[in-house]
Amino acid sequence: MEKSLSFKNTKVSYTDFGKGSVVVLLHGFLENSTMWNAIIPEISKTNRVLAIDLLGHGKTECLGYVHSMETMADAVFEVLKSLRIRKITLIGHSMGGYVGLAFAEKHAKMIKGLCLMNSTSLADDEERKELRARANKMVQHNFKNMVQMSFTNLFSEKSRTKFKPEMELALAEALKTPVQGYIACQEGMRIRPNRTRVLSENSFKKLIIIGKKDPVLTFEEALEEVKKTNSEAIVFEDGHMSHIENKKELSVALKGFVRS
Repeated sequence: MEKSLSFKNTKVSYTDFGKGSVVVLLHGFLENSTMWNAIIPEISKTNRVLAIDLLGHGKTECLGYVHSMETMADAVFEVLKSLRIRKITLIGHSMGGYVGLAFAEKHAKMIKGLCLMNSTSLADDEERKELRARANKMVQHNFKNMVQMSFTNLFSEKSRTKFKPEMELALAEALKTPVQGYIACQEGMRIRPNRTRVLSENSFKKLIIIGKKDPVLTFEEALEEVKKTNSEAIVFEDGHMSHIENKKELSVALKGFVRS
């Protein structure tokens, strides 16, 4: 069921399915809650599942020109507060993982488990920060091409062929993202701090899902992060878009994580 609430005079949209212990799903950059369409029916058999559209994505409105991870985490908290939910398992893909970490930093006692799916607790390095700043300048003049390039680069050349129909559907959703949403979230990701200690200092269950061929996150750095934070790890053979490239294996992994 689709629902919404007002957060700082801004509409925040989410879906709410199933009953039981609560699982919160947070999508990545240029995605929205529809990315979880194959996962929700599986997890909602045994759990209550909330999939939230983050600021400037899906049916959630923009809030200024910087969507910090902290502000987006506050929006997530408002959804949970309105529903009187006190404990959650949180699963975040890419940017959704960054938001999940910001949420866990503020509300660790609410977290039963945190899964970073193709995501990291590390901050951007200087090169990545520069790339985001440059993209924000370019997107103002050539939005469609920039979104297509940003999104397509998340897939390996092999995956672009193998998963062409799924990729085209996901790209169509990405192109619905407003320019303001693109700019605000890029800036929010650019300025986010390192949150490795959120993982290392908390005892809630931690899972990091890694794509061996992820073009965004370095495989070796991800393994080191797992070791330093005492997290569990699941490694898939493909890239950044596990919900498309490794759909069946991901479903099994997430169901196991939620069950435990």
